[in-house]
Formats: sequence, C-alpha cells, structure tokens
Amino acid sequence: SEQLNRFAGFGIGLASLFTENVLAHPCIVLRRQCQVNYHARNYHLTPFTIVNIMYSINKTQGPRALWKGMGSTFIVQGITLGTEGIISEFTPLPRELSHKWNLKQIGGHLLLKGLTHVIAMPFYSASLIETVQSEIIRDNPGILDCVKEGIGRVVGMGVPHSKRLLPLMVLTFPTALHGVLHYVISSIIQKLVLFVLKRDNSHNLPAEGSTSVQSMLDAYFPELIASFAASLCADVMLYPLETVLHRLHIQGTRTIIDNTDLGYEVLPINTQYEGMRDCINTIKREEGMLGFYKGFGAVIVQYTLHVAVLQLTKIIYSTLLQNVS
Repeated sequence: SEQLNRFAGFGIGLASLFTENVLAHPCIVLRRQCQVNYHARNYHLTPFTIVNIMYSINKTQGPRALWKGMGSTFIVQGITLGTEGIISEFTPLPRELSHKWNLKQIGGHLLLKGLTHVIAMPFYSASLIETVQSEIIRDNPGILDCVKEGIGRVVGMGVPHSKRLLPLMVLTFPTALHGVLHYVISSIIQKLVLFVLKRDNSHNLPAEGSTSVQSMLDAYFPELIASFAASLCADVMLYPLETVLHRLHIQGTRTIIDNTDLGYEVLPINTQYEGMRDCINTIKREEGMLGFYKGFGAVIVQYTLHVAVLQLTKIIYSTLLQNVS
C-alpha cells in the first residue's frame, strides 16, 4: 500500500509536469507568436479562435510547427536553476526563505531571483526566437543552438541582427521585473491556496487508522492545485508585461513568424521600440488596451488542458486505490 502510494504520487506529479511542459507547448508557441505580431487584426482573445489557428498551422506545416523550440525551453529552465544554485552557493543570497524570515532575507532572496533571470536573459531571447520563428523558413536547429546563440548575443557575434536590436542593458530591467513579479505573485497565491485547502481538509479528518482513498488523495493534490492556481494567476496578471517583454526581446533579430490571422503565410517583425516605455505607449496607441492581451485564448486552452489532466489522473488514482483496497 505504501509503495503504491509513493508510485501514485510520483505518477500524479509526472502527469502534471508533462502537461505543463510538453502538452501545453503548442499553446506557448501560439501565445508568443500572437504577442509579438503587431500586424495582427485578430487578437485571439478566446480559446475558439486559437484552436482554429492551431488546426490551420498544423494542416499547412505539420505538427512540428506547434512543438518547435521545446528543447530550448528546457535548456533555459536548466540554466536558470543551475545559475540560481551557483549564485546562492558563492554568495550570501538565500535560495530558500527560513520560517523566521526578515526583510533583509526577503531582499536577498528576490535579488537572487532577479540576478538569475538577468544571467539567463540572452538564452531566453534565443529560446523565444526558436518558438516564434516560422517553420516554413527556418533550418532544423541543433539542440544546443539556444546556448550558442545566447553566448553570441552576449559577445556580439553569431547570427546577424539588424540595427534595431536592443542592447541587453535595455532588456535587463523588464526581464528582471517580470521574473521577480511572477515569482512573488505565484509564491503568495500558492501559500494562500495551500493554507485554505489544508484548513478545509483538517475539518474532514478521517478516522484514526483509516486508509480511505480521500485521505490519500488529500496528501498529493493540494500541492498540485496550489501550484496550478499560482501559475495561472501569475500568468494572467503579468500577461501585458509579458507581451511587452517578448516584443522587446524579438526586435531586431530578423525573426519571421507565422501569420496568426490566416494560419498560413509568414510575416517579418520590424518594430522600432526605443525601450519599455515606448513599447507600452505604442501598443496602447496603435492596438488599444486589448493589444496587450493578444493570444490570451492560448492561456485559457493551456490551463484547461492542465485541469483536464489533473482531473483524469485523480480519477485513475482513485479507481486504482479502490481496486487494491
């Protein structure tokens, strides 16, 4: 029973990770393409139009077009985790907050998060380009092209860029701001949801010695639900800032994206933003406030998929435990 419990817990966590990083990747690709597409007339604010454009791209270019750049997103996650570990090892900046935290600890912890995002920034730029670049015109990228192009961006060599390319210094503040805010919002929401769920569960404690299915489910699902809610809230609240960030990163990189109005043809990205403030003002003036939410339907599809997989694994786990018991 204990081994089954551990196996089931591992399986549930694995299903959640798979959904978040693999199954949801087409949503991330479409979301980013819509965000950087200043030409677009269709903003894809609902899941219905997003699903339709996904079908069109899949039909014209094949399924690879929706899973492009997935390897580079894993590499960026690895670089981020590795960088955070190295900085915390060689500096007094805490990687985790103790229960008896103070303002100095919080400041150091958030500084660590900000520094991590700044160091990973050039690799994030390279990964972003891989996920939005149209499959029609790009060559097959190598698995480590993201690393090579990220280093090239830092030293000013490698892939040719236009004069509109923004210096990394201009990208530092919006990148660190988005990374730190996403972490703060998701951490607060996660702790809040966990507190509420555990308080509710404590009112329905099973009898002593009971090995009910519900008590076993209560051991695993609160963490997953809290993580899901935290990620959703942070993504929704910071979506406008993410749109601005992606446009600044992609500018001057000679990237050609799919036409998200039609699902076929391609479009060049030729923006001329001077920085974060200019980008915000230009989007507001030329595309309206909803311009910051282009591709938001992909977020709805992404988290709907996540809910469906969590619910499915919960049903499978319940059935499995009931059969064994």
